[in-house]
Amino acid sequence: MDDSAAPHPELDPQHGTTHDPGQGTAHSTAYRGKQGAKPASAQHPEQAGPDYPQHWEADILLRDGGTARIRPITPADAGRLVEFYEQVSDQSKYFRFFAPYPRLSDKDVRRFTHHDFVNRVGLAVVIRDRFIATVRYDRIDADGRPSDTGTDAEVAFLVQDAHQGRGVASALLEHIAAVAQERGIRRFQAEVLPENRKMVKVFTDAGYTQHRSFADGVVHLEFDLEPTAASLAVMRAREHRAEARSVQRLLTPRSVAVLGVSRNPQTVGRAILRDLLGGFEAGDDDRRVYAVNRNAPPGTELDGVPVHRSILEIPGPVDLAVVAVPASAVPAAVTECGAHGVQGLVVVTAGYAETGPEGRDRQRALVRQARAAGMRVIGPNAFGLINTDAGRPLNASLAPVLPQRGGFGIFCQSGAIGVALLEAAHRRGLGVSSFASVGNRSDVSGNDFLQYWAEDPATEVVLLYLESFGNPRKFTRIARRLAAAKPIVVVKGARHTGSLPPGHAVPATATGLRDATVDALFQQAGVTRVETITELYDTGEILALQPLPSGDRVAVVGNSDSLGLLTHDACLSAGLRPRTPVDLTTAATGENFRIALDVALDDPGVDAVIAVAIPPIGTSAHAFMGGRLTGPDDPEMGSDDPEIAEALLEAGERARELGKPLVLAHLALTDLPSRLRPGGIPAYPAPERAVRALAHAVHYAQWRRGMAEAEETARVPELDRIDEAGARALVEAALSTRAAISRPSPTATLVRGATRRSILFRTQPGGARITLPDADAAALLARYGIDVSPTLQAPDEETAVRAAAALGYPVALKATAPHLRHRPDLGSVRLDLTGEPGLRRAHRELDALLGGAAQAELVVQRLAPRGVDTVIGATVDPAVGAILSFGLAGAPAELLGDVAHRLVPATDQDVAGLIREVRASPLLFGWRGAEAVDTDALEEVLLRVSRLVDDLPEVASVDLEPVVVAPHGLAILGARVRIAPLPVRSDLGPRAMSTL
Repeated sequence: MDDSAAPHPELDPQHGTTHDPGQGTAHSTAYRGKQGAKPASAQHPEQAGPDYPQHWEADILLRDGGTARIRPITPADAGRLVEFYEQVSDQSKYFRFFAPYPRLSDKDVRRFTHHDFVNRVGLAVVIRDRFIATVRYDRIDADGRPSDTGTDAEVAFLVQDAHQGRGVASALLEHIAAVAQERGIRRFQAEVLPENRKMVKVFTDAGYTQHRSFADGVVHLEFDLEPTAASLAVMRAREHRAEARSVQRLLTPRSVAVLGVSRNPQTVGRAILRDLLGGFEAGDDDRRVYAVNRNAPPGTELDGVPVHRSILEIPGPVDLAVVAVPASAVPAAVTECGAHGVQGLVVVTAGYAETGPEGRDRQRALVRQARAAGMRVIGPNAFGLINTDAGRPLNASLAPVLPQRGGFGIFCQSGAIGVALLEAAHRRGLGVSSFASVGNRSDVSGNDFLQYWAEDPATEVVLLYLESFGNPRKFTRIARRLAAAKPIVVVKGARHTGSLPPGHAVPATATGLRDATVDALFQQAGVTRVETITELYDTGEILALQPLPSGDRVAVVGNSDSLGLLTHDACLSAGLRPRTPVDLTTAATGENFRIALDVALDDPGVDAVIAVAIPPIGTSAHAFMGGRLTGPDDPEMGSDDPEIAEALLEAGERARELGKPLVLAHLALTDLPSRLRPGGIPAYPAPERAVRALAHAVHYAQWRRGMAEAEETARVPELDRIDEAGARALVEAALSTRAAISRPSPTATLVRGATRRSILFRTQPGGARITLPDADAAALLARYGIDVSPTLQAPDEETAVRAAAALGYPVALKATAPHLRHRPDLGSVRLDLTGEPGLRRAHRELDALLGGAAQAELVVQRLAPRGVDTVIGATVDPAVGAILSFGLAGAPAELLGDVAHRLVPATDQDVAGLIREVRASPLLFGWRGAEAVDTDALEEVLLRVSRLVDDLPEVASVDLEPVVVAPHGLAILGARVRIAPLPVRSDLGPRAMSTL
């Protein structure tokens, strides 16, 4: 079994080829390696020449959770290539070359290390500065001959035997396919021997559209590189397995070493060692804890654990290392960890990105060093990692006590918040499955833990405290899948300031992530956003302990009329539909509660029940003496009635059977919550807290039902008048015109009619946006059936009169200068102009009012039918993706922020919900007797805009304002379109780890 595939015979020296792809490239002396030769020193991209495609470099996760790096092969890699080939078995070499081929010749080494990065490309997977796999493509023409202009390429793989089965070839295929597409290649061809089933499976399982044939004892495969739904699904599934496995390895180590253990019991390393020992019982041969201190005298023991001077002295394997040495000593410690085969690091040491630019450089170097050795990193500046699994408990953190076992998976970025989260769970009696506080989040992130918790049966609810997003687009995708099965509750810091905590590195595209965008992201992903840590647990508790409500109808039952009314009002404010509260009076007994709760639960018109309770008359909480509240004379008297608790517990069992959540809102009942805890009934010391938690559960349940329904019924409708090819040609022409501003190199290689310089321009991330002229914008929109009402320039009266005659009266005259656009409040618009005299008068007025017709950029436009003015927009947020927006024009959207958002691509159900979500939406549906407008036409335009930005990622934004929606049809009176170079990588690209 081998991960290898051969190229076309004409490109392989073993089949008699006389063509040498290395001819014409910069000369480099080939390296003829010897057995055991050391590889050359690490190749730095800046030393590889100006054409070196550094953006092809990527860190990847393999199937078993280990890390590796993919990068282009350069001439400096000759030694690495020879050493790599020597480690490959004869069978793998045979599968690669279709013949015995024991060693590479000097010519082979040169050919496989010299590439032009356009027509000939080689990539390698590197671990600890050694190749473990390679892939190569050569562009060919229709006859299979080497070519500089063809759109096909031969591809060949070779994976070292020791690393086969780790998903290396699959990852290489994703990356070489992305590279090929960037260079204008649209299809791969590969030749594979039939007995090489493993490589055949790599191609077959990739999900690309492929064609297979068999001739002369060889399987010939051809597959298109355009991503398909199947190929993306395969890629995401592999990503999910690898990331989940990497977190599992961190949480379930068989052996842990603490680096930086001191004699001083107050130091961080010593504290972590003691905490670790609580989960690693003495005499357990399968699980071990080690201590490391480079200055320890021989024979030193701390807390019963021998202290080693180096991790390299530890006789057995070490799965996880907790690094608590000074920042200056971390690089040497990481080097030793990598050499010893450690799988993961928890770096609690501070002094990295939180300290400034120099610290950020140290942090990046730490991550590069760890990943190069196949290790993942929690931290630096981390609080630590906890797993409460009874079989393999782990407390590799600064928490003094291991939390009790339970269903909450907790992730946070702040150590201080991590302490608060653990303390709150302990105080409430809630259990934790696993916990991570990752500090600067340089490597392992919340996305990785979401992947793990999706598979972890012990985790029922996910609680997150987030201060920043590293990859919002990926978060949305993963969270949406996880939320379909398990609730996710989030506190997102910096709602109003938008600032990042010290030490948090995020892409430049994510630094300006608006809070409205974050809300849209959470909403569409099914993530419940709350404001405080208290609300986080309030919501998590009901989601973990109670069934999801089937609707928003709430019964309120209790022994306080006032508390019941407060609860009723809170329900209305939260958008729930409460019944009139049932008041049992303060003299209510447990039997009264039992009967009333049974009636409420049996009511088919009730989806959830809130019990409200105050201390019964006669208890200590109602005893007054001298005008003040006093304690009970009888020390056995409690602050509640045990019979009420029994009634609530019985009702809780019935509620769970009926699928209706039951919660308690109480005042001054200190004992009742603990009595209800065994029955899983959440108890809140304020009605508004109970209602907020229930409302979040209702909204989450609605999202779950909506998502399940959408999977069966929601669709992206087929639309007529779509000319994607024509639209793409318009965009490419505009971008090519901009690219031509940069003078191309006279030696630039032509690829599909474009110069290399123009290719690089079009694939640079963060390129400047280009605003299309109005006519070009209208032409582009028309390719997607979006018709903008024509406008004609009116710089003077006579031109205006001729324009009106061409369009037909009635017309409107308006200013379109950027500072006046969409500002009718400035008097820049004249409507209902039915003839030439009125038009001339209006032109003179605006000319005088706005400082000249030319400066105001006056235009004439045919008058739109009367209706409701709306605004439609789509903006590509580089961090999140395309976002579709809708609101009513004017004050509702601009002053009140009454705008709704959806991620693209939007379905028919998405756009229907979008226009109904804005608070001013009743104006569209006949408010106060007005005639309803044509929302079907409005939804169609929204779908067309969504389709446009989804098909053409170069379209950076579309703004349609105003869109006048009439009772029959609509008119788009203004449009602006901006385009930008296509980013190099997106969430649709090959799997790659963050490089921040």
